[in-house]
Formats: sequence, structure tokens, C-alpha cells
Amino acid sequence: MNVRPTALPGVLVIEPQVYRDQRGWFFEAYQQARYRERGMAPAFVQSNQSHSTRGVLRGMHYQLGRPQDKLVRVLAGTVLDVAVDVRRGSPTFGRWAAQELSGENLLQLYVPKGFAHGFYVTSDTADVEYLCSDYYAPQEERAIRWDDPTVAIAWPEGPRNIAPKDAQAPLLRDQPDLPAYGVP
Repeated sequence: MNVRPTALPGVLVIEPQVYRDQRGWFFEAYQQARYRERGMAPAFVQSNQSHSTRGVLRGMHYQLGRPQDKLVRVLAGTVLDVAVDVRRGSPTFGRWAAQELSGENLLQLYVPKGFAHGFYVTSDTADVEYLCSDYYAPQEERAIRWDDPTVAIAWPEGPRNIAPKDAQAPLLRDQPDLPAYGVP
């Protein structure tokens, strides 16, 4: 597998080695030793999957007391997957990185602890799977606004279908609960 850095240290694009022939294709979606060799060491304990239609925007979420590393991939369809550095004191605080993930390109995005995560569906439908290094803890879930003008994520044009809790999330500067840079 190839691992490419993004503009945010620790947020990585993974291109798995895909074996293609006349029958289709095969690849290892996750193999712990290979990911550890490349600096991604979490033990994943939960797998989440979502099905969304065009224009759905999910995010920008993170967990505070039980932070999660995430490994995100698209099983079918296409999304713009986004990570935002929300670690107070980080040299890249408030910056974002994005990658198109699809059932065709088979790329994955590794989003470490301390980053908010979300995605926008650009195909008719999309099935997204992400592995998490800690369990979902609703009392620890936090969000920043998807359209925070200071962060200024360049979302694709098109319809927006956003959950009320995401549409009403605080701006990054108003977020009382942020992880600290350099704290595991």
C-alpha cells in the first residue's frame, strides 16, 4: 500500500494494493501490521457504516474524553472526506485537508485523534465505512460548524442536507471543549 501525507500532519491518504483481473478486484481493506509499520497504530474497536444520498453533509465531529482515530473508506459512491485540526496549540489549528474517496478509487483516509471529521456526498448515494479506535460515546461527542468561515472548507457546490445538530454546531472559536495539541 502507498501512504501519502496531506496538508495536515498525521492525516494520511492510503492507497491499497489492488489486485485486478477479469473477475474484478481484491484488496486488503485493513491489516494491522501494515498500518502500524506506517505509523498508524490504533487497535480499532468499532466499525460504523452509513448510507447517504446526494448532498448529505455529515460532520464535523470529534470526541473529547474518548478521542478516536478513524480509518474511512467508501464502499460505493463518492464523497469529499474532510479532516480539520481542532487541537488547541497545534501549528495547523483550524486548517483542513480533504480527499475524494469512492468505491472506484478505493482510497482511504486516516484521521487521527484531535481532528474533526466529516464528509459530503457527491454521487447519487454513498456507503461509507469507518473504523474507530474507541467506542462512540454520545456524552463526549462534539462538533464544529461545517461552514465555519474561519476554517473555510471548500465544500463542493450543490444541495445541502445537514442534520440540525450539525447545522447548529458552534464555530471553532466558540467551541469550549477542544483537545490539546501534544496530549495523547
